[in-house]
Amino acid sequence: MKKIVKQDLIIKDFSATPDFPKIEETIAQYWEDQTVFTQSLAQTQGQDTFVFYDGPPFATGLPHYGHLVASTTKDVFPRFQTMLGKYVPRIWGWDCHGLPIENIVEKELSLSDHQAIENYGVDNFCESCRGKVQLYASEWRKTIKRLGRFVDMDHAYKTMDPEFMEKVWGVFQQLWDKKLIYQDYKSMHLCPRCSTPLSNFEVTQGYKDVTDISVYVKFKLKDSSKLNQTKDVYLIAWTTTPWTLPGNFLLAINPDINYSLFTLPDQDEAVFIAASEALNNVMPDSNYRVLTQIKGQALVGLAYEPLMPYFKNTPNAFKVAAADFVETQEGSGLVHIAPAYGENDFILGKKEGLEIIHHVDMAGKFVDQVTDFAHLPVKPVDNPQSTDIEIIKYLAKNNLLFRKQKIKHPYPHCWRCDSPLLNYSTSSFFVKVTALKDELIKQNQQINWSPAHFKDGRFGKWLEGVRDWAISRNRFWGTPLPLWRSEDGDFICVGSQAELEVLSGQKVTDLHKHVVDKIVIEKNGKKYHRVTEVLDCWFESGSMPYAQENFPADFISEGQDQTRGWFYTLHVLAVALKNQPSFKNVLVNGVVLASDGKKMSKKLKNYPDPQLIFDQYGADALRLYLMTSPIMKAENLNFEEKDVARLRRQVNVILWNVFSFWQSLSISNQPNNSKKTDLHILDQYLNLQTDNLIKNMTAYLAHYDVIRAGKLIINFVDELSTFYLRQSRERLKHDLLGQAVFTKALSTLSLVMAPIVPFISELLYQNLGGKKISVHLESWPKVEHKQVEISKDLLAKIKLTKLIIQSGQAQRKLLGIKVRQPLSRLIIDTIPENQILLKSDEQILELIQSELNVKVIEWQTNAKTDDLAVNYDTVLTPALIAEGEAREIIRAIASARKKAGLKPSDKWEYVVEKIPAGWQIEIESKTNTKLKLLESA
Repeated sequence: MKKIVKQDLIIKDFSATPDFPKIEETIAQYWEDQTVFTQSLAQTQGQDTFVFYDGPPFATGLPHYGHLVASTTKDVFPRFQTMLGKYVPRIWGWDCHGLPIENIVEKELSLSDHQAIENYGVDNFCESCRGKVQLYASEWRKTIKRLGRFVDMDHAYKTMDPEFMEKVWGVFQQLWDKKLIYQDYKSMHLCPRCSTPLSNFEVTQGYKDVTDISVYVKFKLKDSSKLNQTKDVYLIAWTTTPWTLPGNFLLAINPDINYSLFTLPDQDEAVFIAASEALNNVMPDSNYRVLTQIKGQALVGLAYEPLMPYFKNTPNAFKVAAADFVETQEGSGLVHIAPAYGENDFILGKKEGLEIIHHVDMAGKFVDQVTDFAHLPVKPVDNPQSTDIEIIKYLAKNNLLFRKQKIKHPYPHCWRCDSPLLNYSTSSFFVKVTALKDELIKQNQQINWSPAHFKDGRFGKWLEGVRDWAISRNRFWGTPLPLWRSEDGDFICVGSQAELEVLSGQKVTDLHKHVVDKIVIEKNGKKYHRVTEVLDCWFESGSMPYAQENFPADFISEGQDQTRGWFYTLHVLAVALKNQPSFKNVLVNGVVLASDGKKMSKKLKNYPDPQLIFDQYGADALRLYLMTSPIMKAENLNFEEKDVARLRRQVNVILWNVFSFWQSLSISNQPNNSKKTDLHILDQYLNLQTDNLIKNMTAYLAHYDVIRAGKLIINFVDELSTFYLRQSRERLKHDLLGQAVFTKALSTLSLVMAPIVPFISELLYQNLGGKKISVHLESWPKVEHKQVEISKDLLAKIKLTKLIIQSGQAQRKLLGIKVRQPLSRLIIDTIPENQILLKSDEQILELIQSELNVKVIEWQTNAKTDDLAVNYDTVLTPALIAEGEAREIIRAIASARKKAGLKPSDKWEYVVEKIPAGWQIEIESKTNTKLKLLESA
């Protein structure tokens, strides 16, 4: 394949708008062939380093719009800092461990659960996972290159590399030595499909609104006489998780609230108990009769018959216990307690001296003792209510069901495999985050968040409610916990591969579970075996700075979900190990949705494939669209293809037309004797706007305000085309100073927009005669012109001029008179200050006359401060009519010549019905076209 060189980027034919997507592909290959990114690093090596962290993706799925948003921000700011002279290394990384890869292998090998993996062989399973790590790596490389992002993918780090894994071990060992790691038995959310607990911040990412069946259940008191009743007495408890009822061991009541004993007309042989304030919840449509009221304290300690027989001989069970968490807004005011399945349940069970008994295993299936439902999954993914329905049938059959009802509520699901989670008491290793809470909150104040509200809002509030972090997972493909334990409970924490080799006396080349689990450490007469769990992959993500050995980061960027993911784990580990933030600046983006506001779905095909957007509109248009959208304020974006198309026209196409005019000029490189004071007022204004472009772009990008930076580019291109160039075309053909100003503006624009729209910047730079191999090797421009007092007057003049022109154009539209039709007079009615500002400036007056096509400007004084009005003398003389007709013919000829593909130097003939009197010579001269009358043609 031919190597692309600078000459390949030079455009020779300006007769048509180029195919920008194809040019972008050529430029991307040019950057690769000319090693532009490598050279940008080489020329800044030794300068101050701008540290950038890149949260690595999994290569087990294809890149989507969410990745493109984050990848663009991760490209914009490192490019900007590089142009400022900073050294900005950018190494790609791959997430390699965790459930995304395990799930792929499980599906391919038809391994249904944890036990199936054990049967298949942990060695075989882990090696299969290793082989699937970079499933779509080539697609990622292609997309990142097409997006125009500069990042080193050839030397990418992988979280499964031994070098990375042992750095993670080192982080764990430091926490262990600081006594910030502990093991405990707690109630946590468990994914039954993955057979592992999740951390609290993982759980928050997977809540969905679901419809479940809730039940009011009858628990029969063993001795009703203790409440002075002769009939059977039933306590009514409510639950939204019927599958937990086989594990019921207690009922909780609030000792301080009132409870009612009541009867029902159709069940007069029994007495029921519920909280007085909850009776309408329990029996919304029933005609009940209250017998008496008692305080909850009177119920404490009463025994009831086991709801189900499976664990009926459990000591200290089946009694009423006091609990202050019981409320009456929902349910019956009595809470069914299954100590193995809920945090409040677990705490109350321990308080009451209960042994924690699981009636459901970690695969989410009933155990053998639950004979009526043994091995039935409690929350099947395909039908989460099915087992609850079987439980309800059992209750009804055994006269234990009081009432059932459907309830819609948020329920947690596994953020990776989408299975409904179970609240499950089990053992795990934890990071003692609660001990760091005050320092986490304090150090967060040192971080510059963009948008700023995240500091004390979403992130700050999350820190205020921190809980200890469960970091161990009962899985296979991950970084193993570096803990070896003896039979008597003594631990050895290993911090590196070399340390393990010394302790074990073995050569270690791989740190994965199936390897290190076979390594036994012998010390002081004891044998130590590794604990079985692997680390939460978020622990790896948070450890990334220490694996790359660059701390802290100057800049990171990801989606808002990472406030409870990567941002959080980075912050926790940095405060724990360094007592400072892990990152100085963080840019948070929102979520890209389909145009209808729904989640993008391959199944629904409700969004355009990113590759099609690249092919049709180009990466620059997509980048600019994303960077100027609400998504950069961490708001959601409904993706609209038409808006990408609009930005392609607004920037690429308009800028190309501007540049096409520039190249048609005979730009002189010869020095001229004109003085700077000879600059036309429009050139003065363009100089000022160019300086402001540099100044404002510098400020916006320095403060991570990419929306305003992107919109500044759009506005500058518009101003350059629709105001400056519109008024200056004829003059620039012979005004050498103006040409220099125009050239400088284009050159500056090619530099300052390079971080955001890198392709069109390169194209413009090369065709303007840029000296370096690439615009991306240039330095950031500096303001050259001194901002003198004249700037205020100049801006005021131009602002007023634009207002007059806009008003004049609007007035013509109302009158139905085309702008090409000259008029004799424009009357401007305004205050004296405005008249003084403009009347003496001949260039401004000429500009207004030319743009509004009038012969004379007259002024009228208006006493009102802000009023400005324009009016025309609309009387058309024969001379004015002839001039208007001439202008129409000139426009028609220009359009026809362009359609015919003619160059300005090509002579031509054009047939007209009539030649305006006195205008033939000028029309022919301006258009390089010979006029012929229709009858002579």
